[in-house]
Amino acid sequence: MNNDSPAAIPIPRIGITVGDPAGIGPEISLRAVRRPEVLEICHPVLIGDAGYLLEWARRFGIDDKFDIADTGAEFSGKKGGVTIATPPSLASLDNVGKIEMGREQPLAGRVAALQIEAAVNLCLQGRIEAMATAPINKQSLRLAGLPFPGHTEYLASLTHCHDFAMAFFSPRLRVALLTIHVALREVPALVRQADLERLIRLADRELRLYGIADPRIAVAGLNPHAGEGGLFGDEEAREIVPAIAACRQQSIAVTGPWPADTIFLRAVRGEFDLVISCYHDQGLIPIKCFAFGEAVNVTLGLPIVRTSVDHGTAFDLAGRGCADESSMAAAIILAAQLASARLEAGPGRQI
Repeated sequence: MNNDSPAAIPIPRIGITVGDPAGIGPEISLRAVRRPEVLEICHPVLIGDAGYLLEWARRFGIDDKFDIADTGAEFSGKKGGVTIATPPSLASLDNVGKIEMGREQPLAGRVAALQIEAAVNLCLQGRIEAMATAPINKQSLRLAGLPFPGHTEYLASLTHCHDFAMAFFSPRLRVALLTIHVALREVPALVRQADLERLIRLADRELRLYGIADPRIAVAGLNPHAGEGGLFGDEEAREIVPAIAACRQQSIAVTGPWPADTIFLRAVRGEFDLVISCYHDQGLIPIKCFAFGEAVNVTLGLPIVRTSVDHGTAFDLAGRGCADESSMAAAIILAAQLASARLEAGPGRQI
């Protein structure tokens, strides 16, 4: 990443991909960038088809006073302004207006992918300081011919990153996932000592990068009661305990495995800075119970800052003008905060 440009701007420039154009992404993005708390902390750069977004702004009664540019422009970082930047690759798709709201379709997947590619390139070039993403539809992405199950894997591929993880940050709870989009029956075989060690080290490194000096990490057990000494499974003794012991020898403050039915509450009460969960729903259920609308998806390990909403495309609400932009606003604000923390850490702390 180019570390010269960001220091010269007054506030971070945050690229916002508007997600699947057939979902609620355009609406929540347009609404979020008009919030005073967003405009106070960053210069939003909406990345999408300008004509498409301006038409939806008109339909939703949203102030349409945007700076219009393409992604080849330089974004000033001025406070109070909002830019819509159209990637040239997207401008060539003259049938964007033919997207049908509220359903899976190849064109929508392709448009979403082009937005993501453009935002990643802008981040890597140092022309924006971070990116926040509205939701995409995995099936539309697949119909467009992309072999990725979601944002996380796609972003890792675009940035040539091999050591990454999906995490969720909220004011009271942070969670990182050991496994992501896999069938539950496959999870036990994927709870491996080497992978857990890697994730613990990554989480410790990233939390320090984002301003937590001495991170306290807890690991949730896979089985009920964290295995109950082998009565309910041996993954804890065989894989999790050795991983924790190895990381503790590296002076990482990690403990566990803890029973999953209580460890998230302990973290909410302030005992831990982050909980590592063994599978998707083990971590996402407490996050959405404690912080729905406040939690932000953060991809750990990337050479860029990326955040996202904690919900999906909500096709049933698409185009109706009633979607809640709270999570999108939270994602943009956190992206700005994390970008600033990385800049304060200095070039030597970039990974």
